[in-house]
Amino acid sequence: MTLTDFRTDFPEFTDTAKYTDASITFWMGIAVSLVNPDRWGVLTDQGIELVTAHHLVLAQRDQAAAAVGGVPGEVKGPTASKSVDKVSVSYDTGAVALTDAGFWNLTTYGVRFMTIARTMGAGGMQL
Repeated sequence: MTLTDFRTDFPEFTDTAKYTDASITFWMGIAVSLVNPDRWGVLTDQGIELVTAHHLVLAQRDQAAAAVGGVPGEVKGPTASKSVDKVSVSYDTGAVALTDAGFWNLTTYGVRFMTIARTMGAGGMQL
């Protein structure tokens, strides 16, 4: 798994000013410790990429908040509704949130990771 592989598989992270090589490498290093290759097998790299993407999105939210004088690291859940002038929209966040997934529900990458991770622990394992 390389930085180039990650950017190829997740082209939404190709903006090197927004998603620096250093930040991707940092989160990828953490992701490696969270994805057990004995369990994930041929999907190990995909698990690492999903964890990395999840953390990059959260880090970018923190950077965006700090850039406008907000509080970086403030915990916020998924947006359920939003209004601008006379227009409003709301979403059923419960329809896409995984039960007991906690902070992994904060991004679509986290939800994808947890969906796959839950199947990785199913059944027996022979080494």
